[in-house]
Amino acid sequence: MQRKISLRKLRNSSAEIMRALDAGESFVVMSNDVPLAELKPLRRQYFVPKGIVLRAFRSAPSIDLDRLRTELDAVAYQCPEPRA
Repeated sequence: MQRKISLRKLRNSSAEIMRALDAGESFVVMSNDVPLAELKPLRRQYFVPKGIVLRAFRSAPSIDLDRLRTELDAVAYQCPEPRA
């Protein structure tokens, strides 16, 4: 759930708010009871080593690319003319 905070609170307690963002909390910044902005934590990116990815997909079934293209062509609208 998002907490509502005033511009003054954002200005005066920015370090505290940044720590809360780092912990996953979100905020709506308000001015005179009007929402101005939304502060949300950024998603963290994780590096997965190549070996782990290869092991995860080692048992995956192989893909017949010609069959996949045929099946996609059967359901995808690919006419270059605009629809009316």
